[in-house]
Amino acid sequence: MATATRPDDLPSTEDVLALSGLEFMQRMKAGDLPGPPIGGLMNYRLAEVEPGRVVFRATPEFSHTNPLGTVHGGWYGTLLDSAMACAVMTLVPRGSVYTTLEYKVNIIRPVPLGAEVEAIGVSQHTGRSTGVAIGEIKGVGDGKLYATGSTTCIVMKMA
Repeated sequence: MATATRPDDLPSTEDVLALSGLEFMQRMKAGDLPGPPIGGLMNYRLAEVEPGRVVFRATPEFSHTNPLGTVHGGWYGTLLDSAMACAVMTLVPRGSVYTTLEYKVNIIRPVPLGAEVEAIGVSQHTGRSTGVAIGEIKGVGDGKLYATGSTTCIVMKMA
């Protein structure tokens, strides 16, 4: 999947509203739509999409560290926000959009630099006006739990 590198790479509002959230995410995974620029910056990519669930694969790099040399909390937050909110998105109907209202992250242990992880987002509820989801960051291969999160999103009918 290619990552958008300039505004013209992103789909138009009309194109977004013509697709359900699930169709949008499936087309992104298939490479028919570009991945978000933040994915390139934070080194993550969409790996799995199904109704109410998404998985991103990610590997933290030195550029994602804090002054102590460990992975910055914002990297965990960005990754979980993407996974949880996109899980909600997969259940948003055609003609609607969503955005994150709030999210919470619990960092359990540091992700080692260069270690591949999965961020798994699962929608617990997606209705006409709100979506609620949970997420986890786990090690690929060993399944070690690095962080958990929860989110509330607003769903807005646009068309």
